[in-house]
Amino acid sequence: MPIKQIFKTKHGKAVQADANEYMTKRIADSSIDLIVTSPPYALQSPKSYGNEKQEEYLDWFCGFADNFKRILKPKGSLVIDIGGSWVKGQPTRSLYHFELPIILHREYGFHLAQEFLWENINKLPTPAQWVTVKRVRVKDSVNFIWWMSKDPNPRANNKKVLKPYSKAQEKLFKKGYNSETRPSEHRISDKFGNKNKGAIPPNVIRDYTEPNNHFQMANSTESVYNKYCRKKGYKIHPAKFPPFLPEFFIKMTTRKGGTVFDPFGGSCTTGYVAEKLERNWTCTDLDEEFLKGAKGWFL
Repeated sequence: MPIKQIFKTKHGKAVQADANEYMTKRIADSSIDLIVTSPPYALQSPKSYGNEKQEEYLDWFCGFADNFKRILKPKGSLVIDIGGSWVKGQPTRSLYHFELPIILHREYGFHLAQEFLWENINKLPTPAQWVTVKRVRVKDSVNFIWWMSKDPNPRANNKKVLKPYSKAQEKLFKKGYNSETRPSEHRISDKFGNKNKGAIPPNVIRDYTEPNNHFQMANSTESVYNKYCRKKGYKIHPAKFPPFLPEFFIKMTTRKGGTVFDPFGGSCTTGYVAEKLERNWTCTDLDEEFLKGAKGWFL
């Protein structure tokens, strides 16, 4: 596939290309701060946007790993949003998404900086055979996010992603902490009573935590992206990456002027968030129509 730029913005560009070919020909060694992506999942049923067969998925994904490591800066990060799947004909889980970070560590030298869970309360109760018919499973509501790093000590700063204190925590600040050793043998010092600029977030990311978050609202059915696609007659990507996910990792692991790459760009949500946060970005995808529709984010 020839490399074809679909559109360009102040900080980035969307390019129709095979990700490996683009990385090999257009991205220099040690030049990217963050690769953040939601690749096609290894699902049992084929999707219109394309997805790899479960039994071939790990080989397919690892085909990009050498280039990922080559283009990342020494302290750069690789963040992968990956959904789980089921063993065909069984009410048991596939382990492919757990195998992926192990292979990336053992065979390609990546480090697992931290695992995250994205809690998605809007997931459908699938597979229906086991959840709604035979009733032997409950509904899935999480995706795993693997934060991998090139170096054991990646660049990151959790002060960039602090959350508002809860009402209970605010009351505790007023009441004060008891500085003592707990039954668990953890020592609670008086520093726990210091009120800073916010609370350190957990590694569970919820899609309803910040109702006034600009990026969260942008993922609604009436987003500028959806409206633009309908107006132009472009197909709307059926599995859009929610903006608050790349927002979290772009803020925590990069600085203004940094470089962000999404090899499986789809609707180019990563690029939209990076643009708003003043990071340089590139999204590649095989589907030209998806990228043409992605221009709607930037109008």
